[in-house]
Amino acid sequence: MSRTTAEKRAAFRELHRAGCFVLPNPWDAGSARYLDSLGFKALATTSSGFAWSTGHADNSLPREAILAHLRELVEASDLPVNADFENGFGRDPAEVAESVKLAVGTGVAGLSIEDSTGDADAPLFPIDVAVARLGAARRAIDETGGDTLLVGRAENFVAGRPDLEDAIARLKAYAEAGADCLYAPGIQTREQIEAVVAAVAPKPVNLLLGSSSTFTLQDVAALGVRRISVGGALARAAWGGFIQAAKVLAEGRFDGFDSAAPGSQLNDLFKDRA
Repeated sequence: MSRTTAEKRAAFRELHRAGCFVLPNPWDAGSARYLDSLGFKALATTSSGFAWSTGHADNSLPREAILAHLRELVEASDLPVNADFENGFGRDPAEVAESVKLAVGTGVAGLSIEDSTGDADAPLFPIDVAVARLGAARRAIDETGGDTLLVGRAENFVAGRPDLEDAIARLKAYAEAGADCLYAPGIQTREQIEAVVAAVAPKPVNLLLGSSSTFTLQDVAALGVRRISVGGALARAAWGGFIQAAKVLAEGRFDGFDSAAPGSQLNDLFKDRA
């Protein structure tokens, strides 16, 4: 039976209370439904994976396209969906608040706000501006019912400013401003992860593992992380298979489909989709 939005959001919050879970990132309705079939407990969107599926670079799609994508993934699965909502589609707090209210209206169970500017010369908002933007997102969620989980992201390590001390200062400030979960994509070592977890405790931490890693789920759980996402990694894996097969085809050969999924398997997966 299909769960209501409120039930999805309640289940999503419960996942953050203890233990550690994997939050995989589909990029369309089909990949969302397949991940649902594997028994995952929640999903997260990937701005990069979705952008590539439309023939665009990451962080280049308009807000309207992202909102439509969020609605599509929420409707595709009975699982809670966390939105990769980029930097909130606004520079000032009022713009972020407006965008967040629209995102909440799509039915997502959570959403993240980045502190990145998109400006290579100044890739991060000053911390006071970033806190004001995050605080506006918090108020916007509270004004729409308050049950959507808010993730504060410090983009230092993916924005060319790999300063752990600054990232931690940002995450602590975002926690105080109302973030329910904290996220510093790009941290990799045990020492970095432990430092972030300790700094924002008892609030939960999301860890990005977007490439092959020696970490296991048990390893990450032991470090105190509550959830693991993979960003655009699944989309990149799909693109890798497509690119390899397409290049073989371009060479005039037809032997590049050995790892292709059987059509019957896909039809069985999607046959109940009206």
